[in-house]
Amino acid sequence: MRRTASLLAGLLLVAGCSSGQQASQNREGQAGFVSGNGNVSIFAAADRKQAPELTGQTLDGTTWKLSDHVGKVVVLNVWGSWCPPCRKEAPDLVAAAKELGPSVQFVGLNTRDLDQAPAKRFVQEFGVPFPSIYDPNGKALLGFRGQISPAAIPTTLVIDPSGKVAGRVVGEVTKQTLLGMVAEAK
Repeated sequence: MRRTASLLAGLLLVAGCSSGQQASQNREGQAGFVSGNGNVSIFAAADRKQAPELTGQTLDGTTWKLSDHVGKVVVLNVWGSWCPPCRKEAPDLVAAAKELGPSVQFVGLNTRDLDQAPAKRFVQEFGVPFPSIYDPNGKALLGFRGQISPAAIPTTLVIDPSGKVAGRVVGEVTKQTLLGMVAEAK
């Protein structure tokens, strides 16, 4: 079991930044991730699946629970400071969060940053106004199996007020796409 977990972690690191077609390099010049295509999926209310419970420590040390936000649309963005598409989409996520205000809960799921310092720099650099759960080994991410591929970074989920996944973007998300998805989820 331990060997399988180690192998999975190694594959995740090699598999990379997203699940599209175009190979890229990360900020340190290391190859090994694939840029996403921004594939958008919207799910009809009758076809939505329950999001798994997500709980974790945020980068600022508080505990965050998805179940605390039932009754509100939640935008979950999976990102890593090492991921160029994540850096590219960050201003759109920040703008959408500011425009939508407190009626929508945004949360990040920071994955594969083995040290919090780069993740905290990312949040500061882009002025990210919402919390991010620190998930260096991808354990929280694995709870979303079937809804998020562990190699699909960035991915954004829009979770409806009843806790079901209403939409997903694999790859970079834009502000306009996100605003439309949130309106659809309400």
